[in-house]
Order: sequence, then structure tokens, then C-alpha cells
Amino acid sequence: MNELLNNYLADLVVEYHKLQNFHWYVKGKNFFTIHAKLEELYDGINSAIDEVAENILINDGKPLASIQEFLAHAKIKEANTEYIGYRAIFEAVLADFEYLLVSAKTIKKQADAEENYGISSLMDDYVQQFGKNIWMIKQMFAD
Repeated sequence: MNELLNNYLADLVVEYHKLQNFHWYVKGKNFFTIHAKLEELYDGINSAIDEVAENILINDGKPLASIQEFLAHAKIKEANTEYIGYRAIFEAVLADFEYLLVSAKTIKKQADAEENYGISSLMDDYVQQFGKNIWMIKQMFAD
């Protein structure tokens, strides 16, 4: 279980920095709205990072803690340092959040099999959070 959680932790950390990168480098006519939304999203991810790390500790594990470890374990890739429009940003965020949702469901299934109800419950929160964010992002693309 702790290996799955550490991989999830690594993906969350990379996603946090990716969202921060997008927050700094967003451009376009919707700058103020997108800038604020990205901050809201990375603040939510930051809370998840702490919760996942603490739950690894609760389960007698050792959370990854260095940037090098996070990059080695994450499947989510960093963003390039360049100005980018909102559509490209949210296409990338949508793909990442869909991946994080699938990962949360996978961890939940494993936690249920191991009768680890604390982790199962935590993943319920992330299934809800990422599901809602995915729905909201998709609404941006509905014309």
C-alpha cells in the first residue's frame, strides 16, 4: 500500500508544481480568472500532498521527500517554463486530473482489499474532488 501511496504522492507533488508553473505563465484575455482558478487548484493539491504523506506515516511507511525522488516516481510530467494559453493549460490539467482520479480508484480498491479503511476513505475524498474538477474543466470546452 505504501508504494502505491508514495507514487500517488509523487504525482501530486509534480502536479502541484505544474499548476504553479501554469499559474505564473498563463496569458490571454481571461488571465485574471484563470490565474485565480489555478491558484485554487494548486492549493487543493497542496492539502492532498500533506494528507497522503501523513497517511503513509500512519501506515508505518516513509513518504518520499526529495524532488529527485518525486520526479523518479511520478508518471505526471512537469510543464515547460513558457507562456501558455488557457486552453492548452486546461487540456493538460484535465489529462492529469483524469490520471489522478484513476490512481485514487486503484488505491481505494487495494485499500478495501486490505481492509485499510482510513486509506479507502481518503481516496473517496480524492475521487470526489478530482471528479468534480474534471467535470468543471470539461464545461470550459463545451460550446
